[in-house]
Order: sequence, then C-alpha cells, then structure tokens
Amino acid sequence: MTYLATAARAPRGLTLLIAGTATALALVACSPDTTAEKSGSSETTRTVEHARGSTEVPTSPERIVVLEPVQLDTAVALDMAPVGAAVASEETGVPAYLGDVAQDITPVGTVTEPALEKIAEQKPDLIIGTESRHSDLYEQLSSIAPTVFMATQEDPWPVNVKLVGEALNRADDARALLDDYNERCAQIAKKYDVKGTTAQLVRPRDEAVLSIYGPTSFAGSTLECVGFTIPDRDWEESISVDISPELIMEARGDQVFVTTDDVKDKQSVPAPIRDNAKSFPNVHLVDFSYWIAGVGPKGGQVVLDDVESILAEAQ
Repeated sequence: MTYLATAARAPRGLTLLIAGTATALALVACSPDTTAEKSGSSETTRTVEHARGSTEVPTSPERIVVLEPVQLDTAVALDMAPVGAAVASEETGVPAYLGDVAQDITPVGTVTEPALEKIAEQKPDLIIGTESRHSDLYEQLSSIAPTVFMATQEDPWPVNVKLVGEALNRADDARALLDDYNERCAQIAKKYDVKGTTAQLVRPRDEAVLSIYGPTSFAGSTLECVGFTIPDRDWEESISVDISPELIMEARGDQVFVTTDDVKDKQSVPAPIRDNAKSFPNVHLVDFSYWIAGVGPKGGQVVLDDVESILAEAQ
C-alpha cells in the first residue's frame, strides 16, 4: 500500500508539534491582515458539508492551502491555484506537470506531515485536508482558517474532485472538468478499441518491493476508463497491493505501465521484469509525478496523453 493509500500516522515528535502549533497560532493571532481577512470573510460565507461536519467558508476564497494531491490538482485546474500545498516529497516539491503556476505555490510540509507553522505563514482563508490523514490536526488547522476535510484519499478520486469544487464554490466547473475527462476516455476507447486487453500499473519501491495498482486507484481507473481490463485479484480493500520480486508474474498484462522519475531511463524498469522479457512484451515507462502523485482532472488528462500516445505508436 502506498503513502497515497495509507492513513497517515500522527506526526512525529508530539512535543515539537505542540511547540510548532503554538508558534503557528501566534503568527495568526498577531497578524492584523489575517484578522481583517477573517472578519471580512464572515460577511460573505457559505456552509460546506464535509467529513467533519459543516464549516462556514468564504464564498470567494483567495488564499487556499491544500494538503492532498487531488486538492492541489483540482484547485489548479479550476484556475484557483493555492498559495500553499502539502507535497508528496519535499525534494521534488510541487509537481511540474501543473505548469508555470507550480512555481508560485509554497510547499507547506508533506502530505503525511503538514507543517502548521508554514501553513499559518501563508495566511490562508481556507484549508482543505483529509480526515484519514489529518484527523488529529483538524482543530489546530481550524484555528488558523476555516477547514474542510474530505473523508479519505482512497475514495474514488472524482468524488473528491467534486468536494473540492464545492469547497471552492466551483461545483459546476468541477463537474465539467470530470465530464471532459470522461468524454476523452470515451473517444480514446472508441478510436483504439482495447476491450479485452489487460493492463497492469506497477510502481517499483525498492529492490524488494513493487506495488501493483488496482481499478480504484487514480491511474488504474483511467486505464479502465479507456477500455483496458486490470486483472482480478484480492486488492485487500486498498488501491494497491505490494509484491516481492519472486511474485513478479502476478504483474503480467498485455500492456504493463511502470512508473519512474525518468521515463528515458530504461534501467528504471525493475530487474524482475527485464529478466522475464518474454512474459512482459509490452512495457512502458510512465511519469510517477502524475500517474501516481498527480491525482485530479489535470493529472487525468496528462495520463490520457500518455495512453493515447502509446496506443498510437502500437498501431
């Protein structure tokens, strides 16, 4: 199971977290601008129902902080780029596939360990997080800005796109983005007719572990959206399962997509797959930053770009 599929543990160093929280709250309390924004927004708020109940949020939020890839992707797709975002990796930061706007989004910790002080420094008027990951932080986040939580990152991603759209007061536009995605899926399915063709999505973790992604995962659902079939197996109530190299034959498919940080590096295909080339005749390297970490309408479109390109080359 990946970091996207596993509810995060409480952040390390409880004492440090409490100290950081106190600093974060002090920053908010001492900022005249933040106080003005909050008092002003109270005159133009709306109620959003979410995983923690209901919250009064600004009708037109301007300084949004998001703690989940699907929230970041959706906000950017709606032309409401956040001022801050928790990221999958502090080394890689905000995913480049989001375009030039990514340069103006400040990382505020990681998806599993958001940094409260960095969040407060952005003076947000809306925070969007996830109950399954950030439940222990809800009260602290709410003291910084109105906070909306989706239930879990394991829910079907279109459900979470709709919640983000609702939180941003752009519900109709969010549905339109999903309609565009589904329409493009249908066009690709009609053009290439891959019905009956199996596909597997494999993420190498290290030399000892590989993850296979199922039909409820983001990219897995996209593969099925264009007509591929992901072979049945026990998904253990998750979006992915881990296997050892000795079980690599469980990853076989007519088309196998392997995630990597460098699609030009053929050596990033796991050795167990390279060593069994006859059993894996069609292997394609795909970009981790949007096949796994780029959940949302924009990520969906670039995954479809890759799929369409691969299918076109095979004709």
